[in-house]
Amino acid sequence: MVDSKATRKPVMRFLFYTVFRYLFRLAGLLLFKYHCQGRHHLPAAGGAIICANHQSHLDPPLVGMAPSRHCIYLARKSLFKNPVFGFIISMLDAIPLNRDGMGIEGIKATLRKLRAGETVVMFPEGTRTKTGELQTLKSGFITLARRAKVPLIPCGFVGAYDCLPRGGKLPQFERIRCVYGPPITSQQIAEMSDDQLIELLTIRMCACIRRAEISRAN
Repeated sequence: MVDSKATRKPVMRFLFYTVFRYLFRLAGLLLFKYHCQGRHHLPAAGGAIICANHQSHLDPPLVGMAPSRHCIYLARKSLFKNPVFGFIISMLDAIPLNRDGMGIEGIKATLRKLRAGETVVMFPEGTRTKTGELQTLKSGFITLARRAKVPLIPCGFVGAYDCLPRGGKLPQFERIRCVYGPPITSQQIAEMSDDQLIELLTIRMCACIRRAEISRAN
């Protein structure tokens, strides 16, 4: 049972997130001609994990600005040390992670968010791609999905790698397309092995990426 009080945001954080989301949407439309498909696959309520490919530092806002819901992000602890950026990501409800991975604290914090009915954005590749292609998915998301009993929402986008590849300093203004696919339900997750789940999520994410490529080419 989701606790509605647990999902209710303090007014300042709600306003802060809302303002940032609309600013990113405006920048996405004006600078990158951003377009998103498949928003109807995002659940209107209840916990969920959005699993997206990881092309650049632009990825978190690209994935999170399309949903009408508040999304939770994972961020390295070191990023919180910067006074300005640390304040921003704290106000956006980011979850601090150890350098080597989620760690026990990160897992517990993420599970609390999911069980409270929040949507968490994850990049199962674990690191940004060096080629623009989807890398092998890591299994960290599986434990969270199983224990929280939430669906996985596949997401694929193209264009971010062209705008700001790994090692790039300044973004280039190329078109970006984002696609959300049909969710993998909590029942399916419970019935599948880890290998089967990684294979299915990979297939779903690749299908989203292909649709995004088609949309970007038109």
